[in-house]
Amino acid sequence: MKQMLIISAVLASIFSATFFLINITGILSLSDITLWLTVASEIHSGYLILLVIGLLILDLFIAVPTMSVCILSGYFLGALAGGISAAIGMLLTGLIGYVISYFSGERLLRKIYRNPQNIQDMQQVFIAHSSVLILLCRALPILPELVICLAGINKMPLLKFSALYSLATLPYAFITAFAGSQSSLNDPKPAILAAITVSLILWYCWFLFLRNYRIKNNIF
Repeated sequence: MKQMLIISAVLASIFSATFFLINITGILSLSDITLWLTVASEIHSGYLILLVIGLLILDLFIAVPTMSVCILSGYFLGALAGGISAAIGMLLTGLIGYVISYFSGERLLRKIYRNPQNIQDMQQVFIAHSSVLILLCRALPILPELVICLAGINKMPLLKFSALYSLATLPYAFITAFAGSQSSLNDPKPAILAAITVSLILWYCWFLFLRNYRIKNNIF
């Protein structure tokens, strides 16, 4: 697990750096995203769908408020079209990140670890807990990107990764899009309640996973 924590910390620092940079410079804010989606919706729904998908793919490289984009996709496109658009965007993000990490991840590992045994230990830990990690990847910010990269780096079978990542992503996309479709500027309560409920459920599941891991491995 120590090796997993090291690689996770390195990847997290990369994603976190983009988050702070974007917030400091004001290059991409939630108000900007909302404005872009509003303009796209006034032009053509096709542009709006492409923008939603593009923003979610962009999240692989810089920090984008994924839940907010999903909720807004439902608000502008409706529950079904918004959910499909959000799902496509997040699934493509997973596939692109997996492929990049699959072919380039080894170079990153060799820079972090000089001892091949450390790489082997990390791979064994990830394989042992990969299913749970992927299914709960929406529990925390940056965690989806970390899990995607780790799956590619550790050569997880694409079919298995796709199935688990889809199980974690599809309900999330459609629930948040539905909440957005039921919301309005005058009544944002459905979106707020959905965001809180989904986050709390995922956080609690993540807490249970960590607690069980500590108990099984006598970590206190």
